[in-house]
Amino acid sequence: MITKNLHKILNKLPETVTLVAVSKTKPIRDILEAYQAGQRDFGENKIQEMTGKFDELPKDIRWHMIGHLQRNKIKYMAHYVHLIHGVDSLKSLKEINKQAIKHQRVIPCLLQVKIAKEETKFGLSFDEITQLLQSEEVNQLKNIAIKGLMGMASFTDDQEQIRQEFRQLKLFFDTLATKSLSENFKAEILSMGMSGDYPIAIEEGSTMIRVGSAIFGLRNYI
Repeated sequence: MITKNLHKILNKLPETVTLVAVSKTKPIRDILEAYQAGQRDFGENKIQEMTGKFDELPKDIRWHMIGHLQRNKIKYMAHYVHLIHGVDSLKSLKEINKQAIKHQRVIPCLLQVKIAKEETKFGLSFDEITQLLQSEEVNQLKNIAIKGLMGMASFTDDQEQIRQEFRQLKLFFDTLATKSLSENFKAEILSMGMSGDYPIAIEEGSTMIRVGSAIFGLRNYI
């Protein structure tokens, strides 16, 4: 079923869009089935769980950290993480840079934008991101590469609201792409869209979607 679900999504996916299979809480066997079907990008929301899976699974998997970032745990994934999606503070950028230096690598990341109306969502405002990217402090962080933006729409049945939130983020992303901001920022990736709303996200310009339940089935959190 995982292979079938995966191919159903990939067959309709534009070449410009990367699929991150959200494998959080899922066992090794499920990830291996998706891997054997050709999937290489996987997303986890807990660093310790992702690190355990990294140790056990093939090393050509590209691991994405998609959960809210805990700075004290960045060190555990600094040697292998492919992309960190949810960076929402200068302190986090500094810690990522510090750990990247230890492993002599540049760690790619995305800044998380708060586009949802819900208070529970994390993220920076458009103004906060612009100020951050203009700051000399960010410019001095040579071991991070800010590849773009990530945003999550409101959890709602109102598809027009979801569309408007994605559209606003795409407009902001395009605006940043025209500006000369930090030397370590390039507007390459716009990560928006999950299992319930990724078709709308793609229509509105997403280049990366994070899909879990539509591939692996519903999660059991017990």
